[in-house]
Amino acid sequence: MKQYKRSSRIGEQILRDISKLLGNELIFNNAIMVTFTHVKVSDDLRYATVYYSCLGEEKERNSVKNFLEHEKKKIRFLVGKNLKIHHIPEFSFKFDSSIEEGIRIEKLLNEIKADSKR
Repeated sequence: MKQYKRSSRIGEQILRDISKLLGNELIFNNAIMVTFTHVKVSDDLRYATVYYSCLGEEKERNSVKNFLEHEKKKIRFLVGKNLKIHHIPEFSFKFDSSIEEGIRIEKLLNEIKADSKR
């Protein structure tokens, strides 16, 4: 029996390919660091939700969101060249706030630690 579902393996491949594309072939004009955190592919392999994170204000997040939505077809085409499947999933991009939440929690813990030393 296989250890992972096929959709999980395809999601991991999409994540690797998109991460490479953003650094190599797709040029994002702003100096905003974008990290793709994970990809969730539907069981029928028709849809893929790509989660990304970027540090910055709402303006930067909107800029990244607009860029990804604008380049969605190009990203799908380039990723599809490396996938060995019959139908390339339709991509949707969603902001993942987990990194920002982790930073916020770390700051709170550091404040508590500093207060306890007083």
